[in-house]
Amino acid sequence: MMNKKVISLIREMKDDYNYNESIKTLRTNIQFCGSNIHTIMFTSAMPDEGKSDVAFAAASSLAQIGKHVVFIDADIRKSVLVSRYQLTEEVSGLSQYLSGQKGMKEILYDTNLENLSVIFAGPYSPNPAELLGGKNFRSLLNALRKVYDYVIVDTPPLGSVIDSAIVAEICDGSIMVIESGVISYRFAQEVKSQLERSNCPLLGVVLNKVDMQKQAYGKYGKYGQYKYGDYGQEEDD
Repeated sequence: MMNKKVISLIREMKDDYNYNESIKTLRTNIQFCGSNIHTIMFTSAMPDEGKSDVAFAAASSLAQIGKHVVFIDADIRKSVLVSRYQLTEEVSGLSQYLSGQKGMKEILYDTNLENLSVIFAGPYSPNPAELLGGKNFRSLLNALRKVYDYVIVDTPPLGSVIDSAIVAEICDGSIMVIESGVISYRFAQEVKSQLERSNCPLLGVVLNKVDMQKQAYGKYGKYGQYKYGDYGQEEDD
């Protein structure tokens, strides 16, 4: 099932000690969530909260310690992965697989990062919710979880569209990314309630883009709430 073609992901990463240490803490807490947690979706309340950066960093960090990880870009409405990681060649993706145009081997890419594979979002689809809610996506996740230690699924903001709630129904757990000082407590609770209605356990909440000069670095909560400094200020959904 593994695609032998290697895609090179190129991006300059900020050398931020607090960020890197927090990602390691997130990685550790994901591991402590239990041996039955294999498919994990990342979502946020609104666009531009740094969700995609955190999700990819978590996947990369798990791969660095020898876990076999596949990162799925399930934002087939507005993907940023191809442009962000400077891909110069055309790649097939999730929307083509879900619509029956491509097979699994054709959309699954190894990367230049050891132990990390990627499934890109593919071309824009006018009916993403229907595609993600179909049997093909469920079959894909079931097949991948038999091969990989972790399947990390990056989804659109749950406060904007319904796609994430559909994905949540077939994942083992979810992680919310919330931008510090932007999202209200009430709105965050509404998004949390949507996840709970999908019967997908909320594993934790990432508090992103924290001003480290104003707030002490720390963590708290059921599985930990992590402050990630000012990394990821660029546009991200």
